[in-house]
Amino acid sequence: MDNQIKIISLTASVEFAQKVANILGIEVTPSNVVHFADGEIMFEGKESFRGCNVYIIQSTCAPAAEHLMEVLIAIDACKRGSAKSITCIMPYFGFARQDRKAKPRQPITAKLVADLLTTAGANRVVCTDLHASQIQGFFNIPVDEVVSTPLYYRYFTNMHLKDVVCVSPDHGGVVRTSRLAEKMGAPIAIIDKRRPRPNEAEIIGIVGDVKDKDCIIVDDIVDTAGTLCLAANKLKELGARHVYAAISHAILSGPACERIQNSGIDKLVITDTIPLPENKRLDKIEVLSLAPMYADIINCIEYGGSLGKVFQDFFDEHYAPRGKKKNA
Repeated sequence: MDNQIKIISLTASVEFAQKVANILGIEVTPSNVVHFADGEIMFEGKESFRGCNVYIIQSTCAPAAEHLMEVLIAIDACKRGSAKSITCIMPYFGFARQDRKAKPRQPITAKLVADLLTTAGANRVVCTDLHASQIQGFFNIPVDEVVSTPLYYRYFTNMHLKDVVCVSPDHGGVVRTSRLAEKMGAPIAIIDKRRPRPNEAEIIGIVGDVKDKDCIIVDDIVDTAGTLCLAANKLKELGARHVYAAISHAILSGPACERIQNSGIDKLVITDTIPLPENKRLDKIEVLSLAPMYADIINCIEYGGSLGKVFQDFFDEHYAPRGKKKNA
């Protein structure tokens, strides 16, 4: 890789950034992130950014506000250090669930974060499975959304499941679920749910045939896992043979792990957009890495490749990520 590329790892995504850098065949740029006693944050790069294409890797997972501030401060430092371009690699884009005014006097924080990143000086944002794809339109800079569907396709295809049904946890997730269903040649089912309060849900019914089927619930976020476990248990009640879940961002707050362990979920497949601590590594949880895909995306940004081709290539189980420019 060109030595004009700098990979910066902030505190939330150290392991993920190292995986990406290893695939690209470069070192993570040395830097310090200091949190003062009063909550202030300081970032300091240990190498020059002048004239470099900088990639800041950080998921804005818990504590979300702290990690977002780290990103903004790092962007400012790179801009003031005369970086040629600044790309925010945000495997998990936090605050995305507040993408509209659901009630009077509510904020649209997804738009606010988009404005903050742009104002700070970011030139491009790359993230995984946005809560709502239209969030891309909140930005006035390029946004690339990485879809995790290829990883799920390869994983479940290798399981040789029979009579597969891909299940959307709500009406809003049908498009996301249809991506996987189309690749697997499977029908979809839709869970009709109501959400009376945040992090609470009621299952009204399920549209579609799930009896004696291998069901795959597809969603972007699992937080407290209440909705997911209710859905899995309902599918089992209706005669589903096995229930799997493919969830991009495993927040796993509060009672989530206990609920998953005691639920009808046979296997929860997640990505590594959010670090999974040891105390949450259940036997039921399988982690798939998006680092190879992100490494190829950085290659595409640097050398003018097609991101769509990257996603398509990853449906091939024999595909290996490229660690350098083609024909280099």
